[in-house]
Amino acid sequence: MKQYLYIVLLLAVITSCSEKKQEIVLNSTNIEMPFVWENANIYFLLTDRFYNADSLNDINFNRTKKTGVLRGFEGGDILGITKKIKEGYFTNLGINAIWFTPIVEQVHGAVDEGTGVTYGYHGYWAKDWTALDPNFGTKEDLKNLVKIAHKNGIRIVLDAVINHTGPPSKLDKVWPSDWVRMNPQCDYKNYKNNITCTLVKNLPDIKTESNKFTELPRQLTDKWKKEGRYEQEIEELNEFFIRTGYPKSPRFYIIKWLTDYISEYGIDGYRADTVKHTEEFVWDEFKTECEYAFNKWKENNPEKVLDTTNFYLVGEIYNYGISGGKYFDFGDKKVNYFENGFNSLINFEFKWNAAQNTYEELFSKYSNILNNELKGYSILNYMTSHDDGNPFDKERTKSFESATKLLLSPGASQVYYGDESSRNLIVKGAVGDATLRSNMNWNEINNNPKTKEILQHWQKLGTFKNRHPSVGAGVHKIISTKPYIFQRTYSKGNYKDAVIVGLDLNKGKKELNVSSIFNNGDVLNEAYSGTQVTVANGVVKLDTKYTIVLLEIK
Repeated sequence: MKQYLYIVLLLAVITSCSEKKQEIVLNSTNIEMPFVWENANIYFLLTDRFYNADSLNDINFNRTKKTGVLRGFEGGDILGITKKIKEGYFTNLGINAIWFTPIVEQVHGAVDEGTGVTYGYHGYWAKDWTALDPNFGTKEDLKNLVKIAHKNGIRIVLDAVINHTGPPSKLDKVWPSDWVRMNPQCDYKNYKNNITCTLVKNLPDIKTESNKFTELPRQLTDKWKKEGRYEQEIEELNEFFIRTGYPKSPRFYIIKWLTDYISEYGIDGYRADTVKHTEEFVWDEFKTECEYAFNKWKENNPEKVLDTTNFYLVGEIYNYGISGGKYFDFGDKKVNYFENGFNSLINFEFKWNAAQNTYEELFSKYSNILNNELKGYSILNYMTSHDDGNPFDKERTKSFESATKLLLSPGASQVYYGDESSRNLIVKGAVGDATLRSNMNWNEINNNPKTKEILQHWQKLGTFKNRHPSVGAGVHKIISTKPYIFQRTYSKGNYKDAVIVGLDLNKGKKELNVSSIFNNGDVLNEAYSGTQVTVANGVVKLDTKYTIVLLEIK
């Protein structure tokens, strides 16, 4: 989706908050705004909990046992995501990428890990990587979702699990011993005891270290034969192994199956699950095949290609933080995952920085790291997630602050479904991470005035970020402390972008020095209130009821 911005060409460097007026040339030439993952505004949702658009697929494989609270399938599906894309829900939020939990076929049975009887509603308990779970939808549904998302300028990120299969149950046999290990259980004390072990009891750990020839599991080939697709699957596997020269070992089978979703449907990225519990070289191998598949899809579908952006791989290294730079420290070993295929890592530190730092401390720290040690890479900030029991705002009393800090901080942003609507994170009777995974609160969005007000705040900030790569991918610089005003600037090739933002300002009349970016006579849009203003004597004067100002060239 093309969006055009005026070019702002910076001709001098600001050296202090009281610097003299900077000369700027505004070029009215239309240049297409580039999409950059470093500024992505990614919406993360649990497929099963977002929106139920097809109640006919709610029960499959006789998954009818009474479960713990929020531990069974609730009905959300791919069609529900597509419906909300069509309605403009994501566009209105400024979302330019959607990441949703795995949709491959899950184990059919239920297990109890001590938190209540649970089905694989979350998608992380794979039974067959080559099939979609009918509770989530069909491959045609996925194909249509990607098509419609791309038409709306939204990229699709799926969730890749290579570390483990789903747990065995009465209906699901454990995979053969040359595929998985059932012990020891990880104690997480060092590098080895994070990888060659099971994450929890009864969760089979894929032997990703193995290069030995490994036969396909009998239960999988029997399934394919029953479904009438055995020959096709075997033919495709043979072609893959002949082309790559990889050994027929567990990780390469799974890599082939996951990259098929790229070559067949044109998805734009993967979020990699449990990265630090798998040897780092696995992800480099995975990224290589992802890029091959993505380029193949582009070759076969030139009319559907959005742009020249490369395939995106973001990793979940639990407890990685931006302060670690390129490295994650296991205690006895440090690993650079950025040099093993990853464009970006999820930043588990952000919520703590947001709680403990001022705006300026937060913004300047992140800009400095991202424009120096992590230049060329990115991080994905979040306030809430599906398996982090200590979110920034568990009580949902700081929804406005959450949006302001998340969406205006340097780096890419992860909006967890319901952040924008204060979805309840404390559910009576829900044990463990289930309480973080309640159903999307559509009724409140439609009928609660307070929820609507919160949503509008997220929308204003999100769409502003989406229009300006400088917000997440640019260079931050403070203009003044009181009132708190800062600028962000970004350039890529001939494209330039610059904005000025004011936070915690007075309601009513306010005056901002904008001479570091804008020229006298420039007509600006104040995006939060929708007000137009003209620069005079290096300042703009506004009279709005808000404490936030978002200035962009009109």
